[in-house]
Amino acid sequence: MRVFLLLFLLFPILELALLIKVGGAIGVLPTLLLVIATAILGSVLLRVAGVATAWRARERLARGELPEQEMLEGLLIAVGGGLLLLPGFISDVLGLFCVLPFSRRLLVAKLRQRAAEQAMRQRAFADDLAARSGRTRPNVLDGEYERRD
Repeated sequence: MRVFLLLFLLFPILELALLIKVGGAIGVLPTLLLVIATAILGSVLLRVAGVATAWRARERLARGELPEQEMLEGLLIAVGGGLLLLPGFISDVLGLFCVLPFSRRLLVAKLRQRAAEQAMRQRAFADDLAARSGRTRPNVLDGEYERRD
């Protein structure tokens, strides 16, 4: 939690420092135009990528499949669009990384892998606790039999 708080406080300071550096190098007006252009680009990319992802999710639902890939991509698109709308260059780079299809798919694959690993750890921990407390049920097979002599 402390690391999150540190990043939350450090991120705006880094963004401001980079904006001042870029503004000093290329001037105030070009820096403002660049920030406005990235916000416009972010809103356009958010709309286009969001609609495409929604259509893919709808197609998978029509086939009777669960659109888990599209749901994760939609979440990353929303996060990336929000980062692109924020003023600053670091947030723009992170937002582009979330919105562009090739990097978004890499992020989704990594998220799915981490979620699967976390589920395995939780399952192993729960099974271990259940075995220690003696609350495990024996494997019982229901069935009928007939004795023949």
